[in-house]
Amino acid sequence: MSMSITKLKKYFVIDKLIFHSIDLSLYMVSAIIDGEEHYITDSKGAFLKSHNLIELQKLLCEVSATETVLRHSSSYDEMIGGPDKTDPNTLEVPLGDNRLY
Repeated sequence: MSMSITKLKKYFVIDKLIFHSIDLSLYMVSAIIDGEEHYITDSKGAFLKSHNLIELQKLLCEVSATETVLRHSSSYDEMIGGPDKTDPNTLEVPLGDNRLY
């Protein structure tokens, strides 16, 4: 599911704001609202993405979230021929906004 950044900013507080580390400094954003994850889009419907995490934080500085995290899913085990896992190989760390913009 997706949601525009304009609609996201209308919520008073969201459950979780997730900055996804995709590939070589490429980031995307999703939000969990009422247990459902929504990828965030711009006004034209394109997914929000950037090579600069601080740029995305600046765009979303008006969004209030109970929890903000940086999430990275690794395919390392698959690349080295490791056994299949039932759980995803995901790292999720708390992320603060230091207002560096």
